[in-house]
Amino acid sequence: MDLIFQALSFIWDSAEDVAPIVFFLFAFQLFVLRERIPNLDKILVGFAFVTVGLGLFLVGLEQSLFPLGRLMAQQLTDPEFLKGVSGHIGEALVWQDFYWVYLFAAAIGFATTMAEPALMAVSMKANSVSGGAIGVWGLRVAVALGVGFGVSLGCFRISTGLPLQYFIAAGYLVVIVQTAMAPKMIVPLAYDSGGVTTSTVTVPLITALGLGLAEAVPGRSALLDGFGLVAFASLFPIISVLAYGQFAVLRGKN
Repeated sequence: MDLIFQALSFIWDSAEDVAPIVFFLFAFQLFVLRERIPNLDKILVGFAFVTVGLGLFLVGLEQSLFPLGRLMAQQLTDPEFLKGVSGHIGEALVWQDFYWVYLFAAAIGFATTMAEPALMAVSMKANSVSGGAIGVWGLRVAVALGVGFGVSLGCFRISTGLPLQYFIAAGYLVVIVQTAMAPKMIVPLAYDSGGVTTSTVTVPLITALGLGLAEAVPGRSALLDGFGLVAFASLFPIISVLAYGQFAVLRGKN
């Protein structure tokens, strides 16, 4: 019964979030464009499906994905586990000892991005608008690879204590160079890809991982060092999607 009440609560919260969107869309259509809403019954059913789907999706995250992510982050960043797998019993941990954390960060970044509903929607629209030139799976995999690499690199930054701004500045320098060389069609989509990754599934898991890692590494502050992984998850998909576009052009010339 508790699960049912929780599901109903999430569905109600989702309805409250969707309601302003419905109101402004309908108001603009009726009072600004002054036209009737076509296929009103289908649109209302669609909004109902979206509301219920979002509520059930949040229940699934709360009941399974969030606890599992927190548990694995705590276990992987436990000093005893890290010393055991590295063989440095009784010694201070160094950044090389966190290789399992780097691998886990890359895997969880890739997997959660592939499951992002926002990325699925953008990929399908990009495929439709481009007439099939941009593949749905190709774009999703490119973005997911960028997030996986970015989260793993962010964990490396936390373990070494290097300043966050150096990584971000270097990353955007790469983006500037790529933007000048990449196909113009892919540039706006690449910049949008950084935003759609930081959504419901990805952010809580990688934030928990960053905080757990910062607490496990001696001399790190959870506040100063634990955050920042979301910035990596937003930046590196831009690089990977621009590289995806450049690769597609090179493949087309061969």
